[in-house]
This record gives sequence, C-alpha cells and structure tokens, in this order.
Amino acid sequence: MIITSGVFWLFPVAFALHNIEEALWMPAFSQRAGGFHKAVGTFEFLFALIPITFLGVVITLWFCMAGKASLACYLFFAFNLCMLVNVFFPHVAATIVLRRYCPGLATGGVLLAPVTLYLLWLGYGEAYFEVPRLLLATILFAGLMVGLIVLLFRLGRLTQRVFQG
Repeated sequence: MIITSGVFWLFPVAFALHNIEEALWMPAFSQRAGGFHKAVGTFEFLFALIPITFLGVVITLWFCMAGKASLACYLFFAFNLCMLVNVFFPHVAATIVLRRYCPGLATGGVLLAPVTLYLLWLGYGEAYFEVPRLLLATILFAGLMVGLIVLLFRLGRLTQRVFQG
C-alpha cells in the first residue's frame, strides 16, 4: 500500500533543518561540552551528519512506498521517537546543566518535537504500528544509529587525515 499523504515528509524536513543548525554550531560547542558531546571537528561532523540526514529521507520514502506495519514503517516511527528523545537528551539537558545554549535546541523544540509528536500520534491513531513492537524497534534503531554515528565520525577523521597528508 503506497502512502500518498505528504504529512510524513514533515519529518525529514524538520530533521534536516535541525541538522543544519547543529552543523553550524555543534563542532565549536563540542569543544567545551564535557560529557554531553565528544569534541568533534567540522569535517568529521559533516561527514557523519550528511548521510544520517539522507537516511531520514530514504527511510521516509521507503515507508511511503511500503505502508502500514511494514519494516519501513517501524523504522520511520522509531526514527521519529529517537529524535523526539534526542530533543530532551542531550539538547535540553545540556542547555540546563551547562547553562548555555546547546546547538539544535531551537529547531528541536520548535520543529522536531512538534513534528515527531504529531506523527507518532497520527501513526498510533491510524494503527500504523503496534506500541510494543515500536518500542522494541526504537531500542534497536537507537543502538544502530549510535553505532553508525560513531563509525561515521571515525571514518570522517580517517578520511580527513588521508587527504591532509
């Protein structure tokens, strides 16, 4: 069943705008973020951020093609739930604990949280997923995403070293 509603495309748009905000300010912030974010350079951050942002588009497209209760559907809603949690940890938590603005908080609070909450509410109301399965999918997805981000940061540092000399 192909999903024709364009509302689901709000997620990759909000996610991309959130990632643009992070791309502009997170590398500098990370140099003084303590345990909230490992120090990361601009190149390695962008090296990781670009494919992760593209992944949001790919999963949304796959979900729109595959429909309700599909693997793609669970990945889409798991991605949404992960990004909703991401608004609060680390962004809100870092802002409070460090007493300074954490990049991504504005777009997270104004765009990402409302969009993901709405889409999760819509998905639940329209029976796109079963909650227990979504929670399991979210735990697995979060673990894969953390691993992917760590790998991409390492590959970004290695790539930068190779091309710098």
